[in-house]
Amino acid sequence: MQVFVRHIRDMLPLLLAQPDEVMLEVGSGGELIVARLRAVIALLLLLLPLINAASGGSVRETMIGLGGAVFVNVFAQVWLSLARSRRAHRWLPFATSAFDVTAATLVLVVLAFNHLPSALNSMVVWCGYLLAILLTALRGDVRVTLFAGGLALAEYALLVIVAFDSATSPEQLISADYGAVTVGTQVQRLVLLTITTLMTAMVTFRMQRVVEMSGTDGLTGLPNRVWLLHRAPRAMDAVQRDGSSLSLALIDIDNFKRVNDEAGHRAGDRALKHVVTVLREGAEPGESLVRIGGQEFVLLMRKPIGSAWERVDALRRQLLQRPFEPERGGEPFRLSLSAGLATYPQEGADLSRLLRRADQRLQEAKREGRNRVVARDT
Repeated sequence: MQVFVRHIRDMLPLLLAQPDEVMLEVGSGGELIVARLRAVIALLLLLLPLINAASGGSVRETMIGLGGAVFVNVFAQVWLSLARSRRAHRWLPFATSAFDVTAATLVLVVLAFNHLPSALNSMVVWCGYLLAILLTALRGDVRVTLFAGGLALAEYALLVIVAFDSATSPEQLISADYGAVTVGTQVQRLVLLTITTLMTAMVTFRMQRVVEMSGTDGLTGLPNRVWLLHRAPRAMDAVQRDGSSLSLALIDIDNFKRVNDEAGHRAGDRALKHVVTVLREGAEPGESLVRIGGQEFVLLMRKPIGSAWERVDALRRQLLQRPFEPERGGEPFRLSLSAGLATYPQEGADLSRLLRRADQRLQEAKREGRNRVVARDT
C-alpha cells in the first residue's frame, strides 16, 4: 500500500504539469476537432426526442429531450467559433469540458423533476458523462481529463444523493420502464466514471510523453527544432500584442570538430552537455535555449537587439572562462562560441527569415575570426 501511495505521489506532479509547447499546439488542434465533433453530435441529439416520440414515449419526456438538444446545439456553435481561434483562449478546454459534463447533468436534473427513475437509470443521457471524459483525450492535456472526470463524479454523486434524499417513499424509485433505482447500481456508475477517467488520463499522459519526446533533444534535454517551429509563432504573436521585442540568436560552437577528432565522439557529447550547462546557468527567466542540430543552438529572448547582444556576449565570456575537461587530469579544451542575432519584426516577419538573417551574421562572425557576437550588418 505504501508503495502504491508513493507511486501516486510521484506521478501526480507529472500529471498536473502543463504540457510542452508542441503538445499545446496539438491540443489546440484537438480542441477544434472536439468542437466540430460536438457540433455533429449536437445535431444527432435532435433525433433522440423524435425517436422517443415515435417509439411511444411521453410527450413531456420528448419535449425535455428536445429542449436539451436545442440548448446543446446553440452552445456547440459558440464553442466551435471560439475554437477556430487556436490557443487564443487558454481556458477554453476547461470551459468546454465543464459544459459537456454539466449539460448531461442538467438533462438528468430535468428528467428527475419529471420522473425520478428516468434520471438515475437513464443509460443514454448518463453516457454523456463518458463521452465528455473520453473527448478530453483529443485535447492532449491530462489536467483537462482529470478536471472533467472529477466534475462528472461530483455532479452525478450530488444528483444521486439529492434524489435519494428527496424520495418520500420507495415507490418513487421504482418504474415499469426504467426499473428500480438501487444504491448498488449508482455506486457502480460512479466506479465506471472513475475507471473511465483514469484510463483516459493514462492514454492522454502517454500521448503527451510521446509528443514531448518528439520535441526534445535526446542528448542535451533541450527543446529541438520541432519545438522551435511551434513555439516561435506564439512568441511572435505575443510580441505583436504587447508591443515588446523578440530577438533570436543563432549560436555555433567554434571548431567543435577538434574535440571529436582529438578526444572522441563520447567526449564530444560530454562537451555539448558542458556547453548547455554553461548556457543554461547564464540564461535568464523567459529565455528559451533550443538545440537545432549538431553544435548549433538558438536562443529566444524577449529583448531588443542591443540588450540581446549584451546577453549573448556575456554567455560567450562565461563559456571561455569554463574550459571543458574530457577526462580527469586531461588537457582541457577552451571552448568558444560565435553568434548572429536578428530581431522581430524589424528584420524578419517569420522564423525562417529571422534564422536566415541570424545565419548571415553568424557567418560574418566566423569570417572575422570567431569567438564573437554580431548583431548588425557591416
